Amino acid sequence: MLRFLTAGESHGPGLTVIVEGLPAAVPVDRAVIDADLRRRQGGYGRGGRMKIEKDTVEILSGVRHGLTLGSPVSFLVRNRDHENWSDVMSPDPQPDEARLRRRLHHPRPGHADLAGALKYDTTDLRNVLERASARETTARVAAGALARGLLREAGVEVRSHVVRIAGAALAPGTSVTWDALDAVEASPVRCVDPEVGAAMVAEIDRARKDGDSVGGEVEVVVRGAPAGLGSYTHWDRRIDGRFAQALMSIHAVKAVALGSGFEAGATRGSAFHDEILWSSAEGLERPTNRAGGIEGGVTNGEPIRARAVVKPIPTLLIPLRSVDLVTHEERKASVERSDTCVVPAAGVVAEAMVAWVLADALLEKLGGDSLGEVLDHLRATRQRQAALLSAEPPAPE
Repeated sequence: MLRFLTAGESHGPGLTVIVEGLPAAVPVDRAVIDADLRRRQGGYGRGGRMKIEKDTVEILSGVRHGLTLGSPVSFLVRNRDHENWSDVMSPDPQPDEARLRRRLHHPRPGHADLAGALKYDTTDLRNVLERASARETTARVAAGALARGLLREAGVEVRSHVVRIAGAALAPGTSVTWDALDAVEASPVRCVDPEVGAAMVAEIDRARKDGDSVGGEVEVVVRGAPAGLGSYTHWDRRIDGRFAQALMSIHAVKAVALGSGFEAGATRGSAFHDEILWSSAEGLERPTNRAGGIEGGVTNGEPIRARAVVKPIPTLLIPLRSVDLVTHEERKASVERSDTCVVPAAGVVAEAMVAWVLADALLEKLGGDSLGEVLDHLRATRQRQAALLSAEPPAPE
């Protein structure tokens, strides 16, 4: 139902995104989108590039007077640093001085450098790293903001927090409540626990001092998602698989789990699965949510929880060993301006990707060319589900 396409290089003129499939009349607030872009740029451990870029979105099409038109929406986020790279990144032929000035041919272990060079038959790693850069996630956050606008109208909210940075982490088994997430944006590392957050900052400081980098883990939490999104009927329609693909597509993410999935392999079924209870006062109840709101590839009405492990970024100030792709001599890996830790920012990108999958699944189930139609269908779906759960049990035979 929904799709988006991004374009642009890290030091090119800007990043663009085209979003197709949104119904008409979805509210679009430029200030809200810009606020998400600022959150992506923030977080303790970011590098000098974030002091240059002040990301704001330009809306080029598909929106009139603050509402979508039902036609494709296109955004542009300009790269302020491009003025320092205009000759290096020019689309037109340039003299050798510009063409070779920022050429790199010592691939970084853990980066797309070498794999991209082999795929696209080049020894100039600039041709790879400019698009492989996580700068691309700026456009994803802008697209995700549109999806969040639709979800917001449907009563669905998406948040995230940092679970771990290096050796500093929330206690195993900690289930962060929705209200506790209010404190996240006041934390420099987006952690709900101030003491753990201080330990995370210390981990980043130690890594920076050593010329190294650190990774961690983030969790995305969703409140208000209706039951019945996704499907168990085909492999590519399972919403847990769609979440996993979307989150794994984020730069530096190396593992994804739904709910308590990282612990599932060490737990007996009787201790892992969420019992289903009924009370006359509350109706259907689940005392636990280890499934993370998804069973059988379908949302079950519980809060959705998805975790992603973010590896340490591969650009190191004290670089690892590598090879010169031109001479084949041993060299130190290339060093680009970079961050020490991107985990807090990765949580913001993860929110955008989860919101995108949810919005797509919502439109897939409900249909509708306008927001009003979508919400009418959602109300009808909720009423039918409520009627099913409140039905009187059949009389015994």
